[in-house]
Amino acid sequence: MSSFKPYLSAIEAPSLAEVQALPGIVLLEFGTEWCGHCRAAQPLIAQALATQTPCLHLKIEDGPGRALGRSYRVKLWPTLVLLRDGHEVGRLVRPAFVQVIQNLMPEV
Repeated sequence: MSSFKPYLSAIEAPSLAEVQALPGIVLLEFGTEWCGHCRAAQPLIAQALATQTPCLHLKIEDGPGRALGRSYRVKLWPTLVLLRDGHEVGRLVRPAFVQVIQNLMPEV
């Protein structure tokens, strides 16, 4: 069973207002399918999320002119932005270790 989850396109991705209205813990992952850094980070992110507090994980396809990524000042992929009730509480850029991702996530 594959845990692959595609990035949401510009049409599928929520707006900034919709993201800010989401309750609880939300992990936004900005990147692209073709990005080598993003592909390399996928097993790390999946492993980290499997051992952490359940949260909504949204993979957002990013690129020039993508409004949501620009709203969060995304410059490099993958960028993980952790939100609590719509407010940013943490960020990781190009995570390379499971433990670093786990440290971003809240305790149970």
